[in-house]
Parts: sequence; structure tokens; C-alpha cells
Amino acid sequence: MAINSALYSSRSEEWSTPPAFFADLHAEFSFTLDPCSTRQNAKCPTFYTKAENGLSQDWGTHSVFCNPPYGRTIGEWVRKCYEASLQGATVVLLVHARTDTRFFHDWVYGKAELRFVRGRLKFGDGKQSAPFPSLVAVYWPAKAAAVLAA
Repeated sequence: MAINSALYSSRSEEWSTPPAFFADLHAEFSFTLDPCSTRQNAKCPTFYTKAENGLSQDWGTHSVFCNPPYGRTIGEWVRKCYEASLQGATVVLLVHARTDTRFFHDWVYGKAELRFVRGRLKFGDGKQSAPFPSLVAVYWPAKAAAVLAA
């Protein structure tokens, strides 16, 4: 069985969410916005493509599913998730579980409900599991307000 070399390189920052994994989260959160998608893989009725730049958009009070590009801008996306929750959005973020990163300590730990994914996800139509563990960070609007007040 050949290993998809793109999984182990930085050639692509986009990791398409496994459909069944998304469906389970969608059943819980009823997502209305996917801020970092393509027209082909958008998961919600409202979505932003790279050209529309979800980082610069107002996420309002949507229920947001965010599987950001896993490249140099990931910290910006994670910060945006937290800040959008301060403005009233419920945001569910899927990222790699790298607890040693700056973005994790600055914008996830202590600010979101953490759900570590058991095992490794198979992104897109991949046959192989990702080379990294994943986590789901849930940013609740009320929690964001409480963190600010503390």
C-alpha cells in the first residue's frame, strides 16, 4: 500500500474534513458557516473560499465549522475563531493536536472546550491516516465572555 506523500509534506495546506466526522459534529452544532472552504468541499450553506478570505469576514452569530489551512496562517485562523466567539458565534475548530505550539497556548488552551480525537483522521479521500493527532476546540460565546471577564 502506497503512502500518500502529500500527507507528509507541506505541499498542501488543505485537509478536507472526513464526511462522517463532520456529520457527527453537524448533528450536534447545526453548522451554518464554513469560513475556509472551496466551492467543491463547502460543508455549510454559507461559506467563504480562499478568494473571499474568511479571515476578513464577519462571522456574526453563525454556528461555524472551521477546518483551517494547516500552514503558516493557522495561528491567524485559531485567533479568528476565538475572536468570533467574542462577537457571538459558536465556533468549532478542527486542528492538529500540537499542544506545544504558540497558537494552542495563546488561542485554544483555557479559551475553548477541548475534545481530543481518538486515533488519527483520514482526511479527504485518503486511504492513510494523517501523520498527526487532531483536536476539536469548541468556542462557546458565553465561555468567551467569561474568559474576558476573569
